[in-house]
Formats: sequence, C-alpha cells, structure tokens
Amino acid sequence: MFTLKVDHEIELQLFQTHHAIKLYKLVEENREHLREWMPWVDNMTTLYHFESIIPMWLTQFAENSGMNVGIVYKGELVGSLGLNQIDWYNSMASIGYYLAKNAEGHGIITRSVHAFINYAFFQLGLNRIEIRCGVKNKKSRAIPERLGFMKEGKLRDGEHLNGHFHDLIVYSMLARDWNSLHI
Repeated sequence: MFTLKVDHEIELQLFQTHHAIKLYKLVEENREHLREWMPWVDNMTTLYHFESIIPMWLTQFAENSGMNVGIVYKGELVGSLGLNQIDWYNSMASIGYYLAKNAEGHGIITRSVHAFINYAFFQLGLNRIEIRCGVKNKKSRAIPERLGFMKEGKLRDGEHLNGHFHDLIVYSMLARDWNSLHI
C-alpha cells in the first residue's frame, strides 16, 4: 500500500477497500460542511457508493492516471487529497482536497498538499500542478496562495454546484518554480 509520511502528525494513505467505512463516516459527519464546495457530495450518500468508488481509484492508481489518498492526522482519517487527471504527455495534473470541519486550523491541508506536490514533482517527474478553487472559497484558495502558486485566471461558470454554476480560480505551480521556492 502506498503511504507518504508528511511529518510526525500526518500520513497520506492510498485509499484501499477497507477504508470505505471510515471514508463514508467522514463524509456523512461533514456532509453539510463539504456540500458547500464539493459537487459530488449529494451523489455519495451510502456506504455502497464508497465501496464502489475505491476500486475505481485503485484502477486509476494502477494505470498511473490518478491517485486518491486519505489524510490521516494523529491516527484518524480527517480528509482526502487527490492527484487527478494526470496527463503524462504534457507532464501535468491537478490536485483536489477536502478536510473535516473539526480538523481545520491545524495546517493539515497545507502540509499535506506541500508533501503531495513534492511527490508529484520529485518522484513522478511532473512539470505542472494545477489547483482550481471556487472564487468565494477563501479557505481552499488560501492553500495555493500560501504555497506560492501563481493565480492564472478565472473560469467563468467553471463548475456546477448545488443547482447553479459558479466561477473557479485556476492556480498553477511549475516544477522549476517549486524548486526555487521550497528548497
């Protein structure tokens, strides 16, 4: 099983089928919190949904087209991080994340995304990482801004969320810029 130790408190673990119950409980306990910015939440309402999606994620991992990991903080699953839409020809991917409400304010996402980006650039050899955030999602936008990502622009009506479209801000980081900022 893939694991990435972030620091003494955080570990990223590749989702396996045995994580389905914990992941379902995490989402269920944070449904209203996550629903504000995660368009998939209303479609993932049963344990079966999570039992079904994890094998798809494992296939993506095996095919080198994506990676979904759980964020484990002090031994508890508190969130998720995904390396999505890996485009090997153009050497790029996007990162998405979410965190339980009660785990906010400890730097968990910032530290996890930092470690995940190091993995993507130094282990996988990617050249570009993109993060897209809702224009009004200040907490999510703070992550790429804190890590030195470049704000590239706005995707008007870039995502359908809770019955309406909203704009997304696109952030990017290149491997060469990451090296100069974080080494």
